[in-house]
Amino acid sequence: MKLKVMVSLVSLAALVACSGDVLDTGVAGNASGGLGSGGGIGQAELQNYEPDSPEYFTELIGNTVYFEVDQSVISEDSAAVLRQQAQWLNQNTEYSVLVEGHADEQGTREYNLALGARRAAAVKSFLTDLGVADIRLATVTYGKERPVAVCSSETCWSKNRRSVSVVERESGG
Repeated sequence: MKLKVMVSLVSLAALVACSGDVLDTGVAGNASGGLGSGGGIGQAELQNYEPDSPEYFTELIGNTVYFEVDQSVISEDSAAVLRQQAQWLNQNTEYSVLVEGHADEQGTREYNLALGARRAAAVKSFLTDLGVADIRLATVTYGKERPVAVCSSETCWSKNRRSVSVVERESGG
């Protein structure tokens, strides 16, 4: 009996190892670049979104930007997405944004919380420089506590080094 259990466990471990060892938790929304990079929503469904809806922001504009290792500098790719976010936010003043800062699993919890805070602050600063009112932007850091992908390789780490702009309707608006 013990041998059967052991063989089953070894087989399961081999199966997991062969599958790429990547667990995508789907926590984050759309990847930078908007349409086509978020998955799950087809062209027909996107036509149903009103241009002033949070779904339009998330799926067409993109709510996620990515960072290099140990960096909080906005890349050119991220800047392009953030310019589109700022334009949408400036046209849709009834919404505010919670900017989430995230990090990969490397480093201590404290270091990654601070790095996530710097990333969220960099996004907030970029958006305010483009005319989005500071009062409409809040930040939070999750450090490495909310990964979008789980594995111990660059494939996952690069997905977790991010900032996510979560659109919320302003209270009273």
